Amino acid sequence: MSDAYALIHGAFRWQVPDRLSIAELCCGRWARETPDAPAIFFDSDSGCRAQYSFGQLQRAANRLSNALRRLGVEAGDRVGLVLPQRFETAVAHIAINQLGAVAMPLSMLFGPDALAYRLQDSEASVAIVESGALAAVRSVRAQCPALRQVLVVGESEPQDGEAGWMAALQAEDARFAARDNAAEDPAILIYTSGTTGAPKGALLPQRALLGNLTGFIASQNWFGFDPHDPKVRSEAVFWSPADWAWTGGLMDALLPSLCFGRPILGYQGRFSPEKAFELMQHYRVSHTFLFPTALKAMMKAVPHPAEHYTLRLEAVMSAGEAVGDAVFDWVRRELGVTVNEMFGQTEINYVVGNCARLWPAKPGSMGRAYPGHRVAVIDDDGQVCPPGQIGEVAVHRRDGHGDLDPIFFLGYWRNEAATAAKFTGDPLDSWCRTGDLARTDEDGYLWYQGRADDQFKVAGYRIGPGEIENCLVRHEAVANAAVVPKPDAERGALVKAFVVLAPGRQPSAALTGELQDFVRQRLAPYEYPKEIEFLDSLPMTTTGKVQRRVLRQLEADRAAGRVA
Repeated sequence: MSDAYALIHGAFRWQVPDRLSIAELCCGRWARETPDAPAIFFDSDSGCRAQYSFGQLQRAANRLSNALRRLGVEAGDRVGLVLPQRFETAVAHIAINQLGAVAMPLSMLFGPDALAYRLQDSEASVAIVESGALAAVRSVRAQCPALRQVLVVGESEPQDGEAGWMAALQAEDARFAARDNAAEDPAILIYTSGTTGAPKGALLPQRALLGNLTGFIASQNWFGFDPHDPKVRSEAVFWSPADWAWTGGLMDALLPSLCFGRPILGYQGRFSPEKAFELMQHYRVSHTFLFPTALKAMMKAVPHPAEHYTLRLEAVMSAGEAVGDAVFDWVRRELGVTVNEMFGQTEINYVVGNCARLWPAKPGSMGRAYPGHRVAVIDDDGQVCPPGQIGEVAVHRRDGHGDLDPIFFLGYWRNEAATAAKFTGDPLDSWCRTGDLARTDEDGYLWYQGRADDQFKVAGYRIGPGEIENCLVRHEAVANAAVVPKPDAERGALVKAFVVLAPGRQPSAALTGELQDFVRQRLAPYEYPKEIEFLDSLPMTTTGKVQRRVLRQLEADRAAGRVA
């Protein structure tokens, strides 16, 4: 295929208006122009299904904006959202943004300590909570003095200081005059888990959604899309299992889909490979964002999906970990599309990736900088590394034309020191460091090498776990794998792999030897795992990333005799 990358990237220029509102981009204009067009499909493991239009979304958001204003919420105030993928979540984001307040999404998986820290640190004045997470919020309510009111979504009897969602909205007018937000105004506060220290709140401005769109268009193969063409709109459906409480689900799925006037499916239930295929078939999903862990599980559970399901996928985007050539080839062979890998983080999301229609994807590569973003691999001194040299992925404040890139976050919530440490150079002419290691090739593609704190040395060789993990997953017996260093008195460390087996496979000494030989024959001699431990599951973050630090700490504790 032809490579149009240089032409597209070089010709692109940002046009960011001074006044900009996520609520208007994602709902207001569509509610006026095409109020009956579908916005949200809803499905759940309980069997409940529903469909909502942009007009319904706007009217519900107007009622909620009035209800929140009645509760004293003003521009700049933080509103916590402990909600899953459902209609009310989209309503809440539009309503909060119309007020000029700041939405703070929180995962339904958070326990009391995680909720308490974020509610306290942000000084959220109101929380909108799904009944499934209500007990956890109630248990920490006394520790959050700024939290004046809780709106309860779902079937649960409100207590003192709480109100039911339906009753609160039914008491309000369906009309609301939205605030005229500025592009620089804060819109969303998302706490990053990080690898060390307490979570930090990344404050995103209204313009951040605009900064995301070039990557969303490219990774989802949406070039040439005409949002005013009813036929195109009716045939496009987006879905992702990514939690809408995280950047991947919110900024890479929910808000961009609505921004382009396209419907998105919200599924409230546990992920399973079979359920994923069922949803994509039933709702005729055309575009999807699937984490590598999800794709691996789908590949192992349903090797030949076309034999069981009728799909109409046009694009698959993936992020969070390296996809690897085994999954890459499976998606292309069995799903009929080329997976577009991408890279970003909460502070500067959607900056690197692929677009299979416009430039060739290289299996295992993160891709190249999306239009409007200036991305490089830099060394400790902030100098750009030559091709082949491993360094830290960084994004410049200004694009190749010298214009300010709108994708950047405003800073960490009340943490100027952490914000300053994120950048190298003059504040308005600086590199933002990601903490992720990569190398570039001669064509400008980036190749992920892991987090800076994931790499380790064995016998003088620097080991990146991703390549070994990808190799292991290519074996038919392996569903997932994580590689960490095991402390060793003589060599400093040994390569150790934690492996989750595919359904029907059992651990054995013979299989251990087979997997070691499998890696030894395909990678460098020093990279094969000297030890393999089989687990039922790997420790994962709520965003689908393997928590290697948990396994590293386990090995460190074992070596020190702290655990058996």
